Amino acid sequence: MSQFISLQVGQCGNQIGSAFWPLALHEYGVQTTNTGMNLLKTQRDHVKNIGDLSDAFDSFFVVPDNSHDLCFKSITDLKRAKVKARAILIDMEDSVVGGLRKGPVRDLFDQACVVTNYPGAVGYHTYGTEYQEKLEDTIRHMVEKCSRLHGFLLMHSVGGGTGSGLGTAVLKLLADNYPTIDRLVSCIYPIVMQDVVTAPYNVLLSTRELIDYATCVFPIENESLLDICNAQLKVKGNTEQINYNVSCKPFQDMNSIVANMLLHLTSGSRFPGNLNMDMNEIATNLVPYPKLHYIFSSVSPLTLSAPTMYSVSGTKLIDEIFINAWSRNNQLIKVDPLQSGSMILSAAHVARGNCSVNDLKRNIERFRKKVTFTDWSNEAMKVGLCSVPPAGHSTSLLCLLNSSSMISLFKNVVEQFTRLYRKKAHVYHYTQVRGFEETHFIDCKETISNLIMQYTELQSESQKNISRLQVL
Repeated sequence: MSQFISLQVGQCGNQIGSAFWPLALHEYGVQTTNTGMNLLKTQRDHVKNIGDLSDAFDSFFVVPDNSHDLCFKSITDLKRAKVKARAILIDMEDSVVGGLRKGPVRDLFDQACVVTNYPGAVGYHTYGTEYQEKLEDTIRHMVEKCSRLHGFLLMHSVGGGTGSGLGTAVLKLLADNYPTIDRLVSCIYPIVMQDVVTAPYNVLLSTRELIDYATCVFPIENESLLDICNAQLKVKGNTEQINYNVSCKPFQDMNSIVANMLLHLTSGSRFPGNLNMDMNEIATNLVPYPKLHYIFSSVSPLTLSAPTMYSVSGTKLIDEIFINAWSRNNQLIKVDPLQSGSMILSAAHVARGNCSVNDLKRNIERFRKKVTFTDWSNEAMKVGLCSVPPAGHSTSLLCLLNSSSMISLFKNVVEQFTRLYRKKAHVYHYTQVRGFEETHFIDCKETISNLIMQYTELQSESQKNISRLQVL
């Protein structure tokens, strides 16, 4: 099975990580809280072959060679076997990382893979340079513990200082040192009214780096996460959900949604399946042109956590999961890929658990009728079917789309930047940093504008009728 290294950068990235690791353990049937015993028992009973969980355990965890029993059931078992997460924790202040070090999964993290400092600061040119050697050594330390490294999972925000600056500096470092390893970025885009006044600058600068150095980017908007959480809290029964993320309570549900998406995304590389989709197939099938690698994502069913096993059976309920995945209520970004005028460049549907090939075929035909593909990508539909369901569900679906509707995200980035930059507000904060020139803003804006033009051309492209050659 493939192995992945998680890089959690900044406050946001480490908050997502604090939700990710307990959920990952629950997916492997490992208890992290006293209240989770019934769920874990049901999860283990629901998996047809319990060996599938054990065989895939080292995808996210480093298990010492002297440990022969991979059927762990509790945090105590992991501590006794000296199991460590394939995680690198990076932040220039210690609040969230400190919470992880004191939380229920604290023993999972290798202290040699924690990079922190006081106080907080903008990261790309300052800490990206100052800490480059430390970051390289830390990443190398974790890479050397892998025998089948498939990809890096990078989690960070693009609006703040550390996440956007240091997060993209780490991304470039990965591209330079490990160019053949996939760099899969899950980044959080802020809502229009940002908490950080310089967020439009940070978003523009980091977006340019993501375009240049990521293999695939899975953008997520805080506004979408908030809407999902508000809708789910109104659903009867969600008030008793397990509190996975006790260290970051205000954002715990939002972080769990992102964590579940990442677990589903990597499931085909970790578990067996009748029609499995490996992670390397995502970039191969969903990225038709260089740099057009921003991928829209939606998940169904959406729950904030997994208190009870949610069983799905019957054609009607399976079809409902697909319909919900196409609904705007389940989208992790406000961009609407099904809107009139937008084009689908490529698409993928990844199912887990109790779903058959016929279920996939039937619903994919329905999907084709809902959307407009480009003339050359009408058959560009990748499907995956993983046999191991996520914890808390018997069936789930991840929908991935590369759509020209992503134009609206990039246009918003440029508009927000232009509105602030027109007044030259706060520019001096950036120009006083060694190595940063004001022209860098203009270069980044031009790069994003060129990407918008590429999407626009594809969206308006019409089929060319080429007359057949006549033999004289």
